[in-house]
This record gives sequence, C-alpha cells and structure tokens, in this order.
Amino acid sequence: MNKMGSEYPATGQTSCCDSTGQPVPCAGSGQDGETRSGLTWPEPRFIVQGECVLDRLTGLVWSRDALPGEYPMTWDEALSYIKQLNRDRWLGFTDWRLPNRRELRSLMSYETRLPALPREHPFINLFSGWYWSSTSAAIAPSHAWYVHMEGARMFYGGKDQSYMAWPVRAAGNGVLAATGQTGCYDNEGNRIPCIGTGQDAEYRTGRAWPLPRFEKTENGVIDHLSGLCWRTNANLTGNPVTWEEALAVVRESSDARDGTNWRLPNINELETLVDCSRHSPALPEDAPFVDVQAGYWSSTTSMFEPDWAWSLYLDKGATGVGQKHGRYFHVWLVCDDHGAGHGL
Repeated sequence: MNKMGSEYPATGQTSCCDSTGQPVPCAGSGQDGETRSGLTWPEPRFIVQGECVLDRLTGLVWSRDALPGEYPMTWDEALSYIKQLNRDRWLGFTDWRLPNRRELRSLMSYETRLPALPREHPFINLFSGWYWSSTSAAIAPSHAWYVHMEGARMFYGGKDQSYMAWPVRAAGNGVLAATGQTGCYDNEGNRIPCIGTGQDAEYRTGRAWPLPRFEKTENGVIDHLSGLCWRTNANLTGNPVTWEEALAVVRESSDARDGTNWRLPNINELETLVDCSRHSPALPEDAPFVDVQAGYWSSTTSMFEPDWAWSLYLDKGATGVGQKHGRYFHVWLVCDDHGAGHGL
C-alpha cells in the first residue's frame, strides 16, 4: 500500500514467513508483506532505452549491462573507470557516476534472491557478488559501502579490495534522499577535497534534507525527510528480543492504545534514518530520540534464508540479517499517521 506522504520506496516484499522460514498468511502478521509501506513500484518499473535502463521508481538511469568493466576493481579503480567512461562519452553520455549506497540499494527487491532484483528486470551480465558504491563508511573511512546482488546485504569493505562497478546517471526524481555524507576520503581514510573525486560527497545526489529535519511532538518524532513518525523512545522492550517477540510486542502495544498505527518498520524505513556522515549511532546529530540501541529488527524477511529477517546495525549504518529465533535486536516503532499514539 502506498502511504500518504511517504518519501521512500517500498521493499517489494509481498509474502510472509514464520520463524522457521515457512510461508504463512500475511493478514494480521504485522510483517512487511502485509503492510507493504512505502511508495508503490510503478508497472512496468523499468524501461529499456537502447543500452540504458530507466528505473521509473527512482528516475535513475542505469547501464543495461551490469558488468561493463568485466573485472573486479579497487574503489579508486572503480571511480577512475567511471571518469574514463565520461571521457569516452560511453553510450553517448558524459554524466556517469558510481552510485551512492542509497541509489545502489534502490535496485534491490526483498521478495527475490539470486539475484535480489525485481523479477522482471531487464539487466544483463549481472555479477552474483559485491558492487561498490561511492559512499565511504563513516565508522571506517578507509572502507566504502557495497551491496551484494545475491541477497541484498549492504556492508563496507576496504577500499583496496576488488569488487564490481555499475554506472548510473541522471539526477533521479526525488524519491531517494541524499545519504548525508559531506566529506571525501582517500584509501587510508584521510579527508581530501571532493572536487573531481566522483565520490558521494562531491555529487550529493538525492533529495536534500529539510531543516529542521525532525519535529518532536507529544505523539513521537516526525521525520520530515521520510514522512514517518517514530516513537521517541527507541527501545520498546528494554532488552534484545526474537523477531516473533518483536512482532508480538508491537501488536500488544498497538492494541493497548486506541487509534494507534504503530508497527515494526520495514528495512527501507529503518535505513531512511541513517546519516552516512556519522556512526555510533549513524543518526543525524539533531535526532531527538532517547535510549538508542546498536541494532533493530525490521518486519522484512530475508528471502535468501526465510528463517532470518532484516535488521539495521545502527552503530555502523549497515543493513544485515539475523536468525528470527535469536534474541539479537531491539524494537523501535514507527507509524504513518502523525496524529497517532499517546504516552510516548
């Protein structure tokens, strides 16, 4: 369902699974496959334009060939490769860039695996492994963020390691927000001038963050970037819980408050909170939340291994997974209705 005022893409997840990985009906589950929050994907989502592909969800244009460089590259080599494409007017364009982490993640479908791309995607030569983004990892600036095409994991690796590069161009249509990264870094993690680097902080593509970004109300904290309302207290349970316990606690919390729409956020909603210029936690400096924890469950099942679910590692800003039966992560509530909720 496309929620009024939402400013982030839906995950694409339409099915629901229990803690053993078995399919279950979505109705009443509170899982991502039931709520389907975020901007609905257009049909068709992708339009082939010669050797390029327009993503109608984000407005970004990708090369149809997902492996034009053919071989793994270090991060510097990947950035230099994009510069060479522009010098050569590759496919007739001079504005190619290495995607930032939010742009690269936007291609992921959380309903599919091997690859974790929408089923009807038109891309060719997709490599089943890691792809570089242009975004340095704030927690370790000698590393950069990358995304794995098999299952959609996003983590960071040393810039001297070798992974794939997938060029993107066009400014997008405002669905994706800027990452928040404002500094550029070399392979050793030293801050350098951004001009000519091709890094995330040089282009700062994506929707600019509103000022102020957060508005604290009696009902919670409204994030004007995403249109979501988060519970002020970011630790509902006090301790890590299992995934099923997280969903149950949310249902009990909602049932106890007339008129509320609190839910466990999907993985895309959690990721909207990340400020890529910060770590421990990777939240904007002015975020007014209390009792922030290092990791949070999402309502999104990992289709790579359905007895696992997606989580946000908020100390780093990474999106990973955890086994549903383990008490690994905390619970943070979100809602769409800014007028909902009491006693926050």
